[in-house]
Amino acid sequence: MESTGLAGREKKMKRKQILEKKKAIDEIIKAASSPQKDHLASFPPFRNYQRDGLSVRLESGCGDKLSSPVKIYIQNLLKVNMEGWYGSEWPTEEKVKRREMVAPVARYLFVHEDPNASANHTSTSVETERASIYCINGRGPIVGFVHYQFTVEEEIPVLYVYELQLEPHVQRKGLGKFLMQLIELIARKSQMGAVVLTVQKANLLAMNFYMSKLSTGT
Repeated sequence: MESTGLAGREKKMKRKQILEKKKAIDEIIKAASSPQKDHLASFPPFRNYQRDGLSVRLESGCGDKLSSPVKIYIQNLLKVNMEGWYGSEWPTEEKVKRREMVAPVARYLFVHEDPNASANHTSTSVETERASIYCINGRGPIVGFVHYQFTVEEEIPVLYVYELQLEPHVQRKGLGKFLMQLIELIARKSQMGAVVLTVQKANLLAMNFYMSKLSTGT
């Protein structure tokens, strides 16, 4: 009888520990996902990036507060950059991404190109059509974004990178690595246990980028 009672107390204690751990993780996720929190505020040097003639400024955003033009921009850039990789699966995948991008827990880093720099850049007709109308409060056109969320993977709080999308003319200038370094800093500051992302195996350029240059897991 005594051993049975001891086993019961141990089981109860273990359950209590599990619940306390879950509660602690939930609190971490809730704090990190607060719509009032600007994750860029903790890292002022990462507000701006200049290299190889590229000059951009970063701004934060929330999925449920995106303006209609910004939603259209995200959809267009995703289509241009990703449709080819998904092929016939793209229509279905696009619907999923459209739901994810406006979720209240969706967080964004928007990349705004300096208006003077963008004026000197010779854009393709598609880039001009997409970028020219997305000048918000004089900050210059959006030329890329990172979409991320705070969630739980295998009982660990993680920062999950849903998308990192850049216009062609701002690629290969170190901006992608710069953004992922910032993401890692945000993850640590927010008490996340890891940064998680998903890359299609067929996308060898992206695979090489994430695996050879960054410390994030895939």
